[in-house]
Amino acid sequence: MSVHPGMSGALDAAVAAERPLRRNRDFQLLWSGSAFAFLGREITDLVYPLMVLAITGSPGWAGAFGGVQLFMALLVGIPAGSVADTYDRRKLLIVMETARATASASVLAAVLLDAVTLPHLLGVAVVVGTVGPLGGSARMLLVRAVVPPRQLTAALTQEEVRTHAAALGGPPLGGLLYSGATLLPFVATAVSFTVSLICAVFVRVPRRDDTPAAPVEEGGTVRRALTGLVLLWRVPTLRHSTLFAAALNMVTAPVFLIVLVMLDRAGASPTMIGLTSAGLAVGGLAGTLLVRPLHRAFSPGTLMLVLGATAVAFISALALPWGAWWLASALFLLGLGGPSMRVLVDILIFRQVPDEQRGRTFTAFMTVLGAGASLGLFASGQLLERLPAAYAILTLAGVLALAVGWAFTDRRIREARWPEESR
Repeated sequence: MSVHPGMSGALDAAVAAERPLRRNRDFQLLWSGSAFAFLGREITDLVYPLMVLAITGSPGWAGAFGGVQLFMALLVGIPAGSVADTYDRRKLLIVMETARATASASVLAAVLLDAVTLPHLLGVAVVVGTVGPLGGSARMLLVRAVVPPRQLTAALTQEEVRTHAAALGGPPLGGLLYSGATLLPFVATAVSFTVSLICAVFVRVPRRDDTPAAPVEEGGTVRRALTGLVLLWRVPTLRHSTLFAAALNMVTAPVFLIVLVMLDRAGASPTMIGLTSAGLAVGGLAGTLLVRPLHRAFSPGTLMLVLGATAVAFISALALPWGAWWLASALFLLGLGGPSMRVLVDILIFRQVPDEQRGRTFTAFMTVLGAGASLGLFASGQLLERLPAAYAILTLAGVLALAVGWAFTDRRIREARWPEESR
């Protein structure tokens, strides 16, 4: 029996809809590749600044590595969505993974040759920062292409497991490898990014989902790039949900910085600081088990308000002077709600957007969140210069409490409902 070529994409999608997620070959390839990529990124974020510090002796230049990454991510964020909506997403992911693996391999070669320089490492920061939004938007859209709508919540929960497992294991692994031999963490990152590239190469995407379903809108490049921001702002539910998520991100992003300062001022050892910070990652990992029960128990608007209110309580608890283990416990409780909130935002926002505009909407949303995090980090630094760390924590909690109060008065948020296929 022969099959018409034009039917192959539809048949692939139908087969994908019938099999359980664990047997969805293409999703598991995307998940496995991103797991290695996230692990490599976590090691990179720890080890590269240490290398910069070793060759320059300057904490300022060490911090510049992360600053360059963030700057490039914000710079590329908005146009990245337009690129992902316009071009073949699988090929885009392969190009981005190739760039990241090549940059990582170049540092490995420089370490082997004892030829590491600051400009080289900052150049790698440019590549890593650029790859994030471009590769991330392509990967996000590919997941939706290979996973049936009713399995998407489970798929996103599995993505959260990956993220928090990498956050929990990456920094300790990077530190252990770096203390063993300078070369080892750079071998690990090169291998991680190469495996991620190989996984992307072998992904097969239904043809009807791998390319935009609608023609590219008329207008200039800038206008197309800004489509995601315009869409987020034009639809009231999307606008208000995005603003609330940005406020939440602005408050939670600098929490670890303030906790670190609190512990450092209290004379805690580096080991204790590391164990305390792990509380947030462990909480996030445990929180993946709560995603489905919470999504079944609450409407999205109610769940958003509940998670925001509990975040206010747990952030406020960090101000209590009860030692490192109390801080670790509060961070654990704060981390529990993270996966549910991120999956909620994904369902509430991205599933309301046509496929041909999802890339731009995703990168616009992530850029708004990144801007919120940057503002929160800057403001927290200023607060720490002028106030005790506990007062800085309470100030952040107060800002979030105002955001939760505003969201509670918003009928659109309170009355938001899950899309039918997500139930």
